[in-house]
Amino acid sequence: MPDTRKQTPGASPRPGVLVSNLGTPDAPTPAALRRYLAEFLADPAVVNLPRLLWLPLLHSLILPFRPKRSAAAYARIWTREGSPLLVHSRAIAAGLEREINRLSGKQIPVALGMRYGNPSLPEALLELAAAGVTRIVVLPLYPQYARATVGSTLHRLKQLSEPTLDCIEGYAGNPAYIQALASQVREFWQQHGRGEKLLISFHGIPKQVALAGDPYAQQCLHTAGLLAAELGLSNQQWQLTYQSRFGPAAWLQPYTQVQLQELAAAGLKTVDVVCPGFAADCLETLEEIALRYAESYREAGGRELRYIPALNDRPEHIRALAELVMARLPG
Repeated sequence: MPDTRKQTPGASPRPGVLVSNLGTPDAPTPAALRRYLAEFLADPAVVNLPRLLWLPLLHSLILPFRPKRSAAAYARIWTREGSPLLVHSRAIAAGLEREINRLSGKQIPVALGMRYGNPSLPEALLELAAAGVTRIVVLPLYPQYARATVGSTLHRLKQLSEPTLDCIEGYAGNPAYIQALASQVREFWQQHGRGEKLLISFHGIPKQVALAGDPYAQQCLHTAGLLAAELGLSNQQWQLTYQSRFGPAAWLQPYTQVQLQELAAAGLKTVDVVCPGFAADCLETLEEIALRYAESYREAGGRELRYIPALNDRPEHIRALAELVMARLPG
């Protein structure tokens, strides 16, 4: 990997931006999922077990079977343009480049690199190096910091190259981000009416990881509280929940799916769900929440679960992200 710190003596640092997201398989097929999951689940930041124990289990018990199930889930949401996560992440990166160039009056390159899969972080670094970038502002699209997401991304980037890296390590309470979320929810309610309760659902992490000091749970609570306050909701009108549990260990609770079943059993017919931790719509929002959890909610006696889309490349979202990046750019 080229060293992007090299520059003409006396020249000013050339800034660039690296936007990163979790990643996606190249296709909704078992073979593509096997490649993707092999990289994703081998990361110690994702599965914190001894390698000598975990890697044989991964290759003997998980990778032979899980890719087929995961491919079927991806096939439910795959679009003509490809994976929704990649489509939306590209749109965010393109919108961000236009906005920061407008605000700065300069041509500042923005590259997209996924932590797992393609386009990869090495590809993004090569793209920025080819543009002469010597100082990189890293924007992981995770508003709430977790070691498994932001921490893993920055660790990998430091392994790959030695540019000057300035990483935005979360923006859980950023006012422009909160206002963008609130605007999205209000617009949805104006168009569809308000449900009987709003679930603010975040991707979960193992409970033991949170107890060991990961700040993620506190940051999720911070975001949810600010969003509820911005919307003027009482404590009875909203609840924070966690989704996407993987494996047998206890994760952060309450679980979104369990809470939905309890609300249906209590007689609530219409529930809205917003997922502020996902900057771009993906498998966890479009398949897990909008399809699978909606089906189980109806089976439990509810009438309608309405998923409120992620911010994606909404103008308010792009402006919020540009504000974060501009604060890190020289001059």
